[in-house]
This record gives sequence, structure tokens and C-alpha cells, in this order.
Amino acid sequence: MRSLTHKGRRMARMTAWALVAGANVVVRPSMWGIAVAQLFAFARRDWYARPPYLPVPDMRYLRFRMETLYGTGDAMPPTRDLLEYLRWCRTQRQLWL
Repeated sequence: MRSLTHKGRRMARMTAWALVAGANVVVRPSMWGIAVAQLFAFARRDWYARPPYLPVPDMRYLRFRMETLYGTGDAMPPTRDLLEYLRWCRTQRQLWL
């Protein structure tokens, strides 16, 4: 078995984090709408034209955001931070709508 590269390990960690984060959102129906809105807000402009054909953010942007928030581009935010961020986004949207 071949060892994973740094990029491969990072992708595996990100996938595991996304599954856990997604599960935490799925069990909170009140977060569904804002989670989908934020997913599309962060998605690459041409997400539908390039593999994996999913509205995922640009990895360079995510690394930048993680470095500014946690001090390293390799950070995986705690689920509580994600949920707090989504609550904040929902509150901000309600203020402007």
C-alpha cells in the first residue's frame, strides 16, 4: 500500500471534516437553509463546469480563510465554530432582508 501524500492526507481530513460538519447540520433543520445559501456563496463561480461538479469552495480561498482564523491553512474548524458561523450568517441575513 502506498503512503498518502500531504495533499492526499489533507483531502482525506477535509472529507472527514465535511462529513462530520454535514451530519451536524443535517440534524439541525433550522440550519439547512442558511447552510445551503453559504455553500453556494462560497462555491467557485464555474462549479457546474468543472469536476467534481459540486458547489465546493476554491481550496486556495479556504486555506486563506483557515490561516486568517486559526493561524494555519491546514486547520479544520471545530463543528461548534461552523454552527456559530451559520447562526451569525442567518442573523445577518435577517437584518438585511
